[in-house]
Amino acid sequence: MQHRIVVLGAGYTGATAAGRLAKRLHREDVTITLVNPEPDFVERVRLHQLATGQDFKSRPFSKMFAGTGVELKLARVTAVDVDRRTVSVTGADGPAELAYDTLVYALGSGWNDQGVPGTAVHADQVASRPGARRLRDRLAALEAGKPVVVVGGGLTGLEAATEIAEARPDLNVSLAAHGALGDWLSAKGRAHLRKVTDRLGIEVHEHAAVTAVAADNVTTADGRTVPAAVTVWTTGFAVHPIAQNTTLEITERGQIVVDTTMRSVSHPDVYAVGDAALAIGPHGKPLRMSCASGIPMAWQAADAIAARLAGTKVPHVSIRYFQQCISLGRRQGLIQFVTADDRAVDSALTGRMAALYKELICKGAAWGVANPTAGLPSRRRRVVRQETQDHARAEATA
Repeated sequence: MQHRIVVLGAGYTGATAAGRLAKRLHREDVTITLVNPEPDFVERVRLHQLATGQDFKSRPFSKMFAGTGVELKLARVTAVDVDRRTVSVTGADGPAELAYDTLVYALGSGWNDQGVPGTAVHADQVASRPGARRLRDRLAALEAGKPVVVVGGGLTGLEAATEIAEARPDLNVSLAAHGALGDWLSAKGRAHLRKVTDRLGIEVHEHAAVTAVAADNVTTADGRTVPAAVTVWTTGFAVHPIAQNTTLEITERGQIVVDTTMRSVSHPDVYAVGDAALAIGPHGKPLRMSCASGIPMAWQAADAIAARLAGTKVPHVSIRYFQQCISLGRRQGLIQFVTADDRAVDSALTGRMAALYKELICKGAAWGVANPTAGLPSRRRRVVRQETQDHARAEATA
């Protein structure tokens, strides 16, 4: 009987995990089902570009996984029962239930309005493709001179503000940051960021936590009112809520608690990767929600699953950081080099070379998803007998 592997979510992490599993295991021994509501891959790290009218090559999963043995199930996940080992989904044919022996949970995260009054009604976001397309339409309809406020001074906010200001120099773009501009960067990084925002004419409101969003303005904690014909909200991500309705051990944020192989600490048949998981990195710090964390997590999970099914030694590779890559429009960038646990060091790459570097990183990540089995050894492992799997499962839960 084939071992049933179900992967939930086909973002960077889910698609990578599915492809790597297909390369690691014999098709006769396993079935791999990838569940996703959309038929093509979304480059989430480029959604701020989509919002400014840029178009991108379609990457259909049917082409990406052709010949790999990965079956794509176009459906939305509605529930997961980790005790019965089933997943409830709804697709074009209506509700259905999928049974699994191993589950890879990669449902990721979405927009987080932080509960700030008016945000859900009046603000736009670039955390999803529909959100980015809606923002694109709203920006395109704005007349010259209209104000646009980007709320959030993190990586997403910086990229959104600079992209909009460069694409639409006729708009009055401002950025509202909770702290100082780029306060986590090195001195060189902060200086370059300030130089770019000044050159693009972005008005920066520092130490300006936004407490309310209206149709035509935002209000900050210190009482400032900033005009906004369009407000773009980029203050972080919220974990997909499905896991909260399971018996999985999760954090207060809803992330699944995993070990160093991305295996659930409460349910050994479940692996979680990407934004959906709380994994610990160097020096005991949790890995941050990012593509830089998610793809190595997917590699780790897939390799651990394959090893356990084949009865071989499980690899343990420390996931660490090397840099934070920030695009500042199409012609400027910032590569902030960091320690293994993601703290900025003095070294940073700036300017046109940094923009090219970031573009290569984005293209490489997309290529890796679009070619999920490239570069891996061609020898697949055979799955051990089911009794051995059951014994290993019993040991893990003992």
